[in-house]
Amino acid sequence: MTAEMVAPAWMHEQITAEEYESWSEEQCAGIEIVDGMVVVSPSASKRHNRLARLLANALDAAAGPDWNADTDFDVRLQDVPLTNRRPDVIVYRADTLDVTPTRPEHVLLVAEVVSPGSETTDRIVKVDQYAKAGIGFYWRIEQAVTGVPLVYTYLLDPATKTYRDGDVFTGVVKVAAPFAVEINLSQV
Repeated sequence: MTAEMVAPAWMHEQITAEEYESWSEEQCAGIEIVDGMVVVSPSASKRHNRLARLLANALDAAAGPDWNADTDFDVRLQDVPLTNRRPDVIVYRADTLDVTPTRPEHVLLVAEVVSPGSETTDRIVKVDQYAKAGIGFYWRIEQAVTGVPLVYTYLLDPATKTYRDGDVFTGVVKVAAPFAVEINLSQV
């Protein structure tokens, strides 16, 4: 094995929150930390990014002054072992804009756009992690072969720390909670 082929230490050693916080923004882009281990995500497609941006923009416009919606930053689910997830869309308290790291108690809703390679993680693993962390709403956007996305909504049951199934939408999302919003995703 040549020197160029030697994997960096972070690929096979747990990292701590302190180590992660010393990394540059470029080092943190495109990864998540699960149980202290770096998980590299493939680059998202243009369709994936457009869906996330349309969703975030509509949620941000509807959220009112107390909430912001944005894309692609870490939510610290736990410190030890370190678990940072990077949801595709995050609705978070506006008064925590400059608070780092963003924690579950700052977050109202997370949404994941399912892509090839993220199916199990977005449909099973993250649902469980976000619920156990106490995030009130989870939305999963499936990119259907018809081109019109399906949006599955979930609401946290705080007593069991699990999500209950909400409504399923084809193309147009129209909900009253966590706040009233109508989002047309059918024209991606």
